[in-house]
Amino acid sequence: MKSVISKGLFVAVAMVFMVGCAAQGPKKPFSDFAPQSLDASQYTLKHDNFLVILDGSSSMEEMFNDNQKFDIAKEFVGRMNQTLPEMGQVGGLRSFGHKPSVSADPTMMLYGMEAYTSQGFASGLTKLVGSGGNSPLYKALEAAIGDIDGKAGTTALVIVSDGKKMSPKTAGAVQALKDKFGETLCIYPVLVGDDKEGQALMQSLSDAGGCGFVTEASPTLSSTEMATFVKNVFFTDRPMVPVVVKDSDNDGVPDDRDKCPDTPPGVEVDADGCPLDTDGDGVYDYLDKCPGTPMGAKVNPMGCWVLGDLLFDFDKSDIKPSGYPDLDNVVSILNKNPGLRIDLQGHTDSMGSDAYNQALSMRRAKAVKAYLLNKGINTDRMKCEAYGESMPAASNDTEFGRSLNRRVQLMPVK
Repeated sequence: MKSVISKGLFVAVAMVFMVGCAAQGPKKPFSDFAPQSLDASQYTLKHDNFLVILDGSSSMEEMFNDNQKFDIAKEFVGRMNQTLPEMGQVGGLRSFGHKPSVSADPTMMLYGMEAYTSQGFASGLTKLVGSGGNSPLYKALEAAIGDIDGKAGTTALVIVSDGKKMSPKTAGAVQALKDKFGETLCIYPVLVGDDKEGQALMQSLSDAGGCGFVTEASPTLSSTEMATFVKNVFFTDRPMVPVVVKDSDNDGVPDDRDKCPDTPPGVEVDADGCPLDTDGDGVYDYLDKCPGTPMGAKVNPMGCWVLGDLLFDFDKSDIKPSGYPDLDNVVSILNKNPGLRIDLQGHTDSMGSDAYNQALSMRRAKAVKAYLLNKGINTDRMKCEAYGESMPAASNDTEFGRSLNRRVQLMPVK
């Protein structure tokens, strides 16, 4: 009879063991992880400090997605550490609810608070070798007050847990933290598993913090999602430094592509920063006193159509042979522009009386008209005007200047 009882007891124990093993099942390897490189130059720290609180209680021995929740939690924290750039922030890692063989204290500091290094943080994580015991999250929250107290700036509190079997004291502990640090503390719970009770607990922690959010651990284990998590928790985008575009002449075209860097204020320019030359005569519009000059016409510095080589001797209105090419060019232009009419404007130097010079300038204009008539230009397309000495093109103080003033100037009329 004793043998039968012993045998039955053995079978019962074996069955319990087998059921327990079947409940856990084989562990599934985590996917390969290559952390995304975050360029620290693109970001500024959202928080000057951070503290990770990691659940090592007995509920974390439960299986979720073919792995113990404890292993998922450690994998999450490890991958976060691999992704997080070192930017001078202060970091820490605290656990709670671990096996009594690990520590007699319900919560212990594994790393920090100190200047964060990925290597130091990873070394601290290796100290937590297994899960077990109850779930005194409130003890870790109470200890966190001392961890964070005295640290300058703001702090991110990252709580990685399944949220199960937590003491009612948890709500008071997290409220004490918030009362102590106010807006300088943000809470970012990370839910391991999908327990409804745990979800509610983690959401309440986030709500108490007022400036954090809840994250699910398993979907965040990929390199892309982990990089997103790290950026959202720890960083803000660095403000774009406005590019100062230098435009010395304030014409709207930057200096690096302004081909005319000294344009006067208010002058309209083209895409190269050069003043407009609408009639293409080589004189900018703002300097052009005779806009609308036809293509091919010779102009003076004021943009007026002149017969450069058609200059008259003193007190003469005879056209010299040297002026023929200029007049023939006028004929060519008029033939190409049948709708164009011209005013022939005669001028003189300042020698002689105003009345005499007025008449002399008219004779010079009529001499040019006669030449053009002889070349087949209709008289209706030409009008003679006399300006005498009233509009000099050069100084009358020198002989050379006076020679330039003895001229006929053409004004197009459309």
